[in-house]
Amino acid sequence: MNTVSLSTDKTFKYSPSFSGNIDKTIIVGEKNLTIDEVVSVARHHALVRVTDNQKVLQGIQASCDYISHAVETGEAIYGVTTGFGGMANVVISPECASLLQNNLVWFLKSGAGQRLPLADVRAAMLLRINSHLYGASGIRLKLIQRLETFLNAGVTPHVYEFGSIGASGDLVPLSYITGAMIGLDPSYSVDFNGTEMDAPTALKKLDLEPLQLLPKEGLAMMNGTSVMSAIAANCVYDTKTLLTLAMGAHALVVQALNGTNQSFHPFIHQLKPHPGQEWAASQMLNLLAGSCLVREELDGSHDYRGKHLIQDRYSLRCLPQYLGPIVDGIQQISKQIEVEINSATDNPLIDVENQASYHGGNFLGQYVSIGMDQLRYYIGLLAKHLDVQIACLVAPEFNNGLPASLVGNSERNVNMGLKGLQIAGNSIMPLLTFYGNSIADRFPTHAEQFNQNINSQGFASANLARRSVEIFQQYMAIALMFGVQAVDLRTYTTVGHYDARVTLSPATRDLYLAIRDLVGQPPSADRPYIWNDHEQALDQHIAKIATDIAKGGQIVQAVNELLLTLHS
Repeated sequence: MNTVSLSTDKTFKYSPSFSGNIDKTIIVGEKNLTIDEVVSVARHHALVRVTDNQKVLQGIQASCDYISHAVETGEAIYGVTTGFGGMANVVISPECASLLQNNLVWFLKSGAGQRLPLADVRAAMLLRINSHLYGASGIRLKLIQRLETFLNAGVTPHVYEFGSIGASGDLVPLSYITGAMIGLDPSYSVDFNGTEMDAPTALKKLDLEPLQLLPKEGLAMMNGTSVMSAIAANCVYDTKTLLTLAMGAHALVVQALNGTNQSFHPFIHQLKPHPGQEWAASQMLNLLAGSCLVREELDGSHDYRGKHLIQDRYSLRCLPQYLGPIVDGIQQISKQIEVEINSATDNPLIDVENQASYHGGNFLGQYVSIGMDQLRYYIGLLAKHLDVQIACLVAPEFNNGLPASLVGNSERNVNMGLKGLQIAGNSIMPLLTFYGNSIADRFPTHAEQFNQNINSQGFASANLARRSVEIFQQYMAIALMFGVQAVDLRTYTTVGHYDARVTLSPATRDLYLAIRDLVGQPPSADRPYIWNDHEQALDQHIAKIATDIAKGGQIVQAVNELLLTLHS
């Protein structure tokens, strides 16, 4: 074996023009990455540093040495001394071994559709680094460090949304990252801190030279689940955020409908102790604590009110039982995605210690595909629940004395209140339940000469999940607007004015104020959030709130304590 070589690419110095989070550095290769860490690199530009642990670095070099020896001796290894896929019977000579890898990038340059969000590509680059640091891939440290340089310099290859069936991993998407990273051709382009340019030009700006791939390196770079897993990690993070906001919206609805807190009593849920159910009940009690608008019945009393029901309708009373399996499901998906992002997912894999290589299928994205199918299904269930709550709020038959369609100024008889807003929400909710259909069970069995005759569709499932998250962010904005208007109107029926700050629980007051502040409508004793129809443009409010949610802004921070619980 050769001696260990730790030669590196030139280090790119941080540029003040790049808005990276230089106060936080994620060290890769020393411990498992968390989803939160992936998001911090992908979206908030935390800096990345490859470990300097000598054992890890020596393992990387040893796997490269193994491949070099295999090529020199003519050992049969898939994708190194043979062709690819259904052409794996083609013998590749030592003289053509490098050409095979560089040609792989070219024939996979077949992506279609729109470009992926830069945050998803950045996350994929981080995960590719992490996968290669296991020393099972036969890839040079220099290539791994180039990914590190690209991330820290804010250079992100352009990758397309169509092209992976999730069988041999994300071949086509990863080929774009690889082609850009090595500066293969000007047809590969990147985003360089907000400026689009071709990859060779980006390398010059970074003072880096183009690279030629060595045996196994193209296959190692392009075989794996890194892109679908990256999208999935971002989606899991966003869905946890949306779940916490849904809890906040439900807490506003319970108060607006003058609901009871008895349904969330620990005694009930200790007798059906599913973790998600117990969590949902406990969090609702916390969210409602100190409210002047709920019926305080934790002592087992029943505030029977004659014409009203002695107990709340199911959407309130069964909230923990309904949300429980969703909470448990999202947590399970989160665990599976964290395993995936901390795995070596290419093929073949090299066992340096025993000087062996193994042909297998860690690149199959089935965990990602099924997980994202389930995630979309859970998002649909969350939307269905909120949609029923909104229906209760607007209907005088069910809202315990609130105006129809939550009209603010009923003296102006042309006011229709939030009727249009409900219709907008109704147009979104069926989309979310439709997106909850699975794609993992719908695949071509004939792909690539029948070689990839089972395939996960993990990349497609993850992309659908991202779209589902984006749509749900819009819907969540609508649900929160209903909550704010409804608690203002309930405050009026309770204390004779519209300033809900004095009646809401402390936990939901922060959320209420964050929404009010964002849309530029401070609380008022004289008027609820929406007074006359013509005094505000509701579509602008939806856009502001949805954008804030997507960016993790003030509305998200208002439920920060819940977020910390879910993201832990």
